[in-house]
Amino acid sequence: MACIHSFMTFMFVALLTNSGQLAYGNGSSYVQEACKVTRYPDMCVHSLASFSNTAKRSPSKWARAGVSVTIGEVKDVAQNLKKLKKYRLMKGKNRIALSDCIECIQDALDELHKSLDVLRRLSKSTFNEQMSDLLTWISAALTDEDTCLDGFEDQKGKQVKLLQNQVLNATYITSNALALVNKLASTGLASITVP
Repeated sequence: MACIHSFMTFMFVALLTNSGQLAYGNGSSYVQEACKVTRYPDMCVHSLASFSNTAKRSPSKWARAGVSVTIGEVKDVAQNLKKLKKYRLMKGKNRIALSDCIECIQDALDELHKSLDVLRRLSKSTFNEQMSDLLTWISAALTDEDTCLDGFEDQKGKQVKLLQNQVLNATYITSNALALVNKLASTGLASITVP
C-alpha cells in the first residue's frame, strides 16, 4: 500500500512539473534567454512568459513587454495606495508619507507611459536619442518607487508592510524592464526592424 501511495505521489509531482513546462511551451527558452540580463530573472521569467512566442529573440519586443508588464504592476500599486488614502487606513506620519508616495507612483507611471510610447515607435534615425530617453525615464520611475518606500522607512503596521512589499515588488519588475531596455540599447540598430 505504501508503494502505491509513493508511486501516486511521484506521478502527481511529475504531472505538475510537466504541466509547468507545457504552460510555457516551446518558447520557454526565449523568455529564459531574454531574462538572463535582468537582476531578478525568476520574476522576469514568471511575468513575461506569456510573451515568449511573440517576442522570441527580439530585444525591442522584450523591452516593450517588460515596460508593459511594469505599467500594469505600478497601476495596481497606485490603485491600492488610493484605496488606503480614501479609507483613511494610515494615520499621522504614515498618512503624509502615503500622499507623497501616491505622487511618486503617479510620476513613475507617467515616465513608464512615455517609455512605452517610444518603444512602440522606434526609429533607426533617432534610435540613440530614444534609448537615452528610455533609460532616463525608466531610471526615474525606479527612483520614484524608491522614494515612495523611503517615506515608510522604520515604520510598522500591517498596512505599511503590505504597501512596502507591493512597492518593492514593483521596483523589481521596473528594474527588470530597465535591464531589458538596456539590452536593446546595447544591441543597437540591428535589433529593430522598423524605419
